[in-house]
Parts: sequence; structure tokens; C-alpha cells
Amino acid sequence: MCKQIKKMKKRQMEICILSDIHLGTYGCQAKKLLNYLKNIEPEMLILNGDIIDIWNFKKSYFPPAHMEVLRRLFKMVEKGVRVVYVTGNHDETLRKYSDLHLGNFLLTDKYIFKKDGKKYWVFHGDVFDSTTKGYAKLIAKLGGKGYDLLIIMNRLINSTLEFFGRDKMSFSKKVKNGVKQAVSWINNFESTAAELGIEDGYDYVVCGHIHQPVIKTFHNGKGHIQYLNSGDWIENLTSLEYNDGAWNVYQYNENQDSSEIEEGENYEGELADRQVIDINYFKQVVGFFI
Repeated sequence: MCKQIKKMKKRQMEICILSDIHLGTYGCQAKKLLNYLKNIEPEMLILNGDIIDIWNFKKSYFPPAHMEVLRRLFKMVEKGVRVVYVTGNHDETLRKYSDLHLGNFLLTDKYIFKKDGKKYWVFHGDVFDSTTKGYAKLIAKLGGKGYDLLIIMNRLINSTLEFFGRDKMSFSKKVKNGVKQAVSWINNFESTAAELGIEDGYDYVVCGHIHQPVIKTFHNGKGHIQYLNSGDWIENLTSLEYNDGAWNVYQYNENQDSSEIEEGENYEGELADRQVIDINYFKQVVGFFI
């Protein structure tokens, strides 16, 4: 029987934005994300693409922790949190159901809203990426398999480094930051999103896709705009949080975002009882979509 722990006070916020979770892949840090979700209480949660990785979906791999993340998201909807799911390229199959509205839940391709007198444009960002289309898409999918392998190798090496008291390292971050073409592509992505946002009169443009958490201000002859990117839950483990008129990039901290269980929740017991039925059902549903 799972030990019950008294409910801890959650961090309250007006808006939380997550992207690039990639549920269903080896790189997804589902347990850490679950801890984070258990410790926040947003009024609105925006999921900005690549939440379920349908591109790389395998019927043999969807761990219980990944299912529990989905359960937690649905629980937030039930509790009155407005949840907006903006589709990305890895979950693009869901775009055929765009603008589906179910109570507090909205599935859409882009989300435009106003907050504190400011106009926001939220979209995943793959529209700027030619590698997500046509023949290049197939290459990108194959590259995703290699990325999974890189993540697994990276974790094994980091476990060894931790054992010897050394700092962890990220291979893919080093590759991205060390290749001039990659740095240039990221800069072009950000400036393109910002310029389009300024052109259309937005105060904020919010993206995911490139796994680079950041808050920047862009200026041109027509005006200025705040560009925000929520990062990812494979390497950076970041989100965007809004409170009291200000945005910040939140970096997951294992000490702050404890895995303590809310009173009345028997996490391990419930999961053991239902995980087989739930996961098999989910695999059938996703299999239908793809």
C-alpha cells in the first residue's frame, strides 16, 4: 500500500505553457514532468505541440508514467483548468480534429488570445521548418530514431558521471550549440516568428518546436514584440509561467518539485490496478489515428 502524504501547497499561476513533451519516446522525462504538474495550479495550461509523439509511436513502448501524465492533464481539465492543446508536427495527425471544444479543453492549430491588454499568438512553429514536410519529413522521422538512441546513450554516460561525482552533460545540446548552421537556423526561426508577429500586430508570439527555452524582445522598423519559447521535456525540462503581469522561464528543480503525493491519492496502488487496461486502450486509440 502506498504511503499517503499530506497535500502540499501548490504554486499558483495564471498561465503555464509546456511544449515538446514527446510522450511515447525514450527521451521523454515523464516522471519529472508529472512531479512538476503535481506542484502547480494554473488557471490556464497551454500545451504548445509535440505532446504525444505520434511520429515515433511504438505499440511496444508507452510506459505507465507517460499514461499518468495524460491522466494528470485530464484531471486538471476536470478541476476547471482551461487546457488548450495546440498541435505540432509530431502530433499533426490530431490536426484533422482542430477546433474541437470539450468543456474546458480546446484542441487547435494556433491559439490567439488577449491577456492584461496584450495580444498573444501561440503556435508550435513547425510551419517554418521545411524538414517537417514531404520527403524531408521521412528523413526527419529517421533522424528521430537516432535522436532516441543518442538520448539513451547520454543517460547511461550521465549515470556513470554521477557515480564518480562529475557533472552531467548533454550531447545533443553540444551538437546544436557547436554547429554554426544549427545556431543560424534557430536565430532565423526566432526572428521570422517575431517579424510575422509584429506585422500582424501581436504583442507576444509564443512557440515551441526548436527546444530552446527563451524570452526575447525583437525590434524592427514597424515595432517590437516579445518572443517566448517554452523549451522541452527531454533535455531542458522547462516551461513558461505567467503571474502578476510577468513571464519567466521555469527550470525544473527536483528539490522544489518534489514527488510527494496528494492526500487521498494512492498513486502506486491505482497505477498497478489500471495501467494494463489504460495503456492497451491508449495504444488502440493512437493506432486508430495513425
